[in-house]
Amino acid sequence: MGLTIFHVDAFTDTVFAGNPAAVCILQEPRGDAWMQRVAQEMNLSETAFLHKREDGYGLRWFTPLVEVDLCGHATLASAHILWETGLLSPGEQARFHTHSGLLTAKRQDEWIELDFPSLPDRQVKAPKGLAKALGVKPRYVGRSRFDYIAEVSSENSVRSIKPDFTLLSTVPIRGLIVTAKAKTEPYDFVSRFFAPRAGINEDPVTGSAHSVLGPFWQHRLHKNELLAYQASKRGGVIRVRVGDRRVFIGGKAVTVLKAELNS
Repeated sequence: MGLTIFHVDAFTDTVFAGNPAAVCILQEPRGDAWMQRVAQEMNLSETAFLHKREDGYGLRWFTPLVEVDLCGHATLASAHILWETGLLSPGEQARFHTHSGLLTAKRQDEWIELDFPSLPDRQVKAPKGLAKALGVKPRYVGRSRFDYIAEVSSENSVRSIKPDFTLLSTVPIRGLIVTAKAKTEPYDFVSRFFAPRAGINEDPVTGSAHSVLGPFWQHRLHKNELLAYQASKRGGVIRVRVGDRRVFIGGKAVTVLKAELNS
């Protein structure tokens, strides 16, 4: 008997949109090399591995190339599967023990809200080659714990960027968030996320990036509750609520398929 693995589209309520993640619930922890091989086989931006602990679930995330320390959409997908399969009751909080500490999720009607750390950026000088890689000069560049953030002049600029991924992969950080104030209602801001060093040229919808984007746009728009759109080809909608040291990231999820992993 193999392990059950799920394919979930996160930050959407429509299949083949949002950001796909694989979710594998383990009977016991497995080795890093095995999890990395499974993630390579799934070939999605993230594969999440869960195993039951006394107070929740251990959770780790792997791209096809590397393990990452924080991932929003695969956490959303994991919580969705725990409720959908009945491993958690509808009113029960999902608790995940991760490399980024304890992360929790709760259901709010059709939405799932993640409780994530706030990761505000600090302004820095743009790294060499960044503007050339983007094909546009940012009006602001900052750096957070994991990523750079670049504000550009308009929503249209965000949507039209065609990065040079070979050049962008030389920037020594997990990824790059590109953002602008939205002109399209009802959204407050739009973004895209590029991470070629992690094996993901463009991530369709990046929950963890909103731990940076929430404080960034709260400061500029003077709002604690924001509605965001990640303007990738697949696209996704994110609700953001900014607290003191936490950012609450809301989204929907839908299961695409369930399969058996024979390994």
